[in-house]
Amino acid sequence: MFADRIDRISPFRVMELMARAKALEAQGHRVVHFEVGEPDFETAGPIVTAGHQALDAGRTKYTQAQGLPELRRAISSYYGARLGCPVDESRIVVTSGASAGLTMLAGLLLNPFDEVLITDPGYPCNEVFIQLVGADPVRLPVSAEHGYLPLPAQVDASWTDRTKGLLIASPANPTGAMISAAGLRELNSVVVQRQGFLILDEIYQGLVYGSSEFSTGLAVCDDIYVLNSFSKYFGMTGWRLGWLVLPQEAVEGVVKLAQNLYISPSAIAQYAALAAFSDSALQIHEQRRLEFASRRDRLSDGLTELGFTINLQPAGAFYLYVDISHTGMSSVDFCWRLINEFQVAVTPGIDFGDFGAKEHVRFAYTVSGPDIDLGLERIARALKAWA
Repeated sequence: MFADRIDRISPFRVMELMARAKALEAQGHRVVHFEVGEPDFETAGPIVTAGHQALDAGRTKYTQAQGLPELRRAISSYYGARLGCPVDESRIVVTSGASAGLTMLAGLLLNPFDEVLITDPGYPCNEVFIQLVGADPVRLPVSAEHGYLPLPAQVDASWTDRTKGLLIASPANPTGAMISAAGLRELNSVVVQRQGFLILDEIYQGLVYGSSEFSTGLAVCDDIYVLNSFSKYFGMTGWRLGWLVLPQEAVEGVVKLAQNLYISPSAIAQYAALAAFSDSALQIHEQRRLEFASRRDRLSDGLTELGFTINLQPAGAFYLYVDISHTGMSSVDFCWRLINEFQVAVTPGIDFGDFGAKEHVRFAYTVSGPDIDLGLERIARALKAWA
């Protein structure tokens, strides 16, 4: 009755854990949420105000499929002034969230039975975008030893006659890994030699801790496809807005897909997002970035004291990818026992692939300092009870 692709799509287990957490909260329990990859902060005030103003002004009509010209100009200015990498606004396409951007890239670049190389662990929904157009994702195991990033030789050796491209993220979910300028050049060199494409997922761009060699992959390789979002650094998850930066020759094809699949991104979200680049909003975003850095250290230190291993201290995003081997449990058992017995929600590694998945879980430090402390206290009690 239903398409075969439905059977190929794995459930997103974090959603099942979230449902369980909500059920426990409905029963009166206080749940500590380390499972949600969503900032706990409300959208910054200047953005909300701009959204209200747009509504009051009646700006509720369709916009251009490529996005509001003034928003594309604002994004272009952000790349030039803030990231030190000028990008022409004609190469920017505003999307209905990063998910829509990936859907259109799949539609643009892939035919049925093509293959795309992706990282394992990595964001699980990437496989679905690829499968929707009849193509096949191919997982590349990546380890902490190599910074949870694929090696150029690994990419080259995995490339077949069906392979069309490589998709990587920096900063990455679930590991917080970031690629170096040299690493990106080397990977792109392999892809170019193979006459393929490279998609760089930068939706956590801006949420970086400590020094970084570069602010965007476009400063290193101008011929790649870059995906970004207003969700993470800009705190606009529910507004569902993102953007693509494309090679010039790819713009027309993506715009045709946008016209047919989405008509246009949300007008209200776009007008609100214009304020995301204001000085007042950027100051708020930066304050929150520093708070995330503090939370990372607080949670990382606490988990390490409890005997957990964090093989790579995240350089970006807001996740810790944690080795739970010392508990003697699989990641699924650990997460379900933790939520059911101690009301702490954590995401199992199997949500992000196969490689090392049974020994790892993902903690999101998207909760307050006191909540982090409460979660650590409960985990300490859990370990003692399970010993």
